[in-house]
Amino acid sequence: MQVILLDKVVNLGNLGEIVKVKDGYARNFLIPTGRARRATAAAKAEFEAKRAELEKAAAEKLAAARAEGEKLGGSTIKLTQKAGVDGRLFGSVTNQDIATELNNQGYKVVKSQVRLPDGPIKTVGDTTVTVALHTDVVVEVTVSVYGETA
Repeated sequence: MQVILLDKVVNLGNLGEIVKVKDGYARNFLIPTGRARRATAAAKAEFEAKRAELEKAAAEKLAAARAEGEKLGGSTIKLTQKAGVDGRLFGSVTNQDIATELNNQGYKVVKSQVRLPDGPIKTVGDTTVTVALHTDVVVEVTVSVYGETA
């Protein structure tokens, strides 16, 4: 299926490009999330009429993400979890825990933006995680996990 991208999509294309994707990817992800539209003649004409408006909105989103990334980049968050004497946690620290703590500190982050390269954190100590605020804005945050004995 051919679609017109209404936003930049990683590994697919930029705003305004017409790309061919699998039907399920378009129907189940791109179109419902508002990142693409079917590439019909009417949709192409409508897109060209709104192109400047969409590019302006995309630039504003990028600028807001960069500003947020400047504030968030390099920061450290502290989490306390129950742990054993050997430094292993009873449970783990997930991207939801990190997103919740960042929201408590005043940053607008959802759990899907937090990327844990090695999966959930299961030990006490410092770990670097990435937060993707936009497709072009990715910042690193240090997560310090402290253990509390039961």
